[in-house]
Amino acid sequence: MEDFAQNVADHTDALWRGDRTGERKYTKRYIAAFKKLRTQGEGGRDALAKLLTHPRMDVRVKAATYLLSERPAQAIPVLQEAAKGTGMISFMAAQTLKYWEEGTWSLDID
Repeated sequence: MEDFAQNVADHTDALWRGDRTGERKYTKRYIAAFKKLRTQGEGGRDALAKLLTHPRMDVRVKAATYLLSERPAQAIPVLQEAAKGTGMISFMAAQTLKYWEEGTWSLDID
């Protein structure tokens, strides 16, 4: 869970710096952390759900995005709250909700 959160935060920070190499590196790392959590079944989803209250909005939104299919009742309110704001993370939350509501959203990380 900590690896996921830290690498999401590092990815966002690299994005703001314009560090494409860092973005790719941290994306690979948070996806790997998610895949590891996913192998733990409900325990992994429980750990990821703890990040829905993380202090950083980017971490909350990414955790909600990755939990959306399995736990929409927990993920949707986080995405809705984030979508009320402005900026890239809010836009990403709004887009995720849009695709979810249209029935076209899917998490394709494999």
